[in-house]
Amino acid sequence: MPETSRRGLLFGTAAVSAGAFLTACTSNEPKEKAVASSNQPAADDKPGTPVTIGFAGPQADHGWLNAINVNAKSRAEKYSEVTLEITEGSNDTAAQIGQVKTLINKKVDVLVILPADGKALTQVGLEAMKAGIPVVNLDRIFASPQAYRCWVGGDNYGMGLNAGHWIGEQLKDKADAKVVELAGIDNLELTKQRSQGFADALKNYSNIKLVARQAADFTVESGQAKMAQLLQAQKQFDALWNHDDDQGVGALRAIQQAGRDEFIMVGGAGAKSAMDAIKADDGVLKATVLYPPTMAASAIDLARALGQDKGVSGLAEMEIPTSLTLYSAVVTKENIDQYLPTGFS
Repeated sequence: MPETSRRGLLFGTAAVSAGAFLTACTSNEPKEKAVASSNQPAADDKPGTPVTIGFAGPQADHGWLNAINVNAKSRAEKYSEVTLEITEGSNDTAAQIGQVKTLINKKVDVLVILPADGKALTQVGLEAMKAGIPVVNLDRIFASPQAYRCWVGGDNYGMGLNAGHWIGEQLKDKADAKVVELAGIDNLELTKQRSQGFADALKNYSNIKLVARQAADFTVESGQAKMAQLLQAQKQFDALWNHDDDQGVGALRAIQQAGRDEFIMVGGAGAKSAMDAIKADDGVLKATVLYPPTMAASAIDLARALGQDKGVSGLAEMEIPTSLTLYSAVVTKENIDQYLPTGFS
């Protein structure tokens, strides 16, 4: 096969990585049986070919989004050969499209894009790919798989599923247990996925019923207002799942103001404030289900591997994966020390 740059292979997938051997030997076969292998290097921490990575994300007006930027910057700084070109970030799709176009015109080697709106940014993702610049699509997915080389993001359905299973296990021996849900923005697909996962998990526990649900807006103010409404409407319940730790700050204020403590609360995303409360173990918040902003660091690693024609250390394939879905771990006082360093402000 003629020497072909990775940019020429953006729309393909490929085979096997460094040091990975697919042996066909059995006790009945000669030991010199053909061995498939590759000299393709796996990504590692050693400095490699210089790579310029363009990073475009939305405005960091939320703790999680700010943590995305922090994780991307700190990861890029780890590699002496990586130059990170980062945009200001904008929630205005036209402005973000302009920022990505600027990075394309600068001829960066790889692009990492967390779109304010995946559908609206699809066209500029396609433009980058057609220009030979591989795109790592972070979290909010583009409408076409042709607009990115790799997607990396969280598992919204799994987030709800794991929250529901954890609550279910805490309440499995309680008759007629009641659960309430403080969701995120209802017109977002991610909110629907989190709620569906939660509902599916609760189906495993016939003694538990979801008695009320309110949608908030991922803000402290909305969390406080919507939680106050839930508390007023429900005089007693056993567990609360809150989709987002930022709005959870407001929810906890409402809970404290109402003087309620008869239930357990599970948060979402993994904010440091939530983890601190879990560690202190002096309130209703007992767990949070992660939606790790460390995905931005992983995106930088994947972009670096793409720019250096490397695979991913620990995987047998020569190319990086097409998609990488992160796991939504449940953080409790039992494992809090392990996850506390990942908490975001």
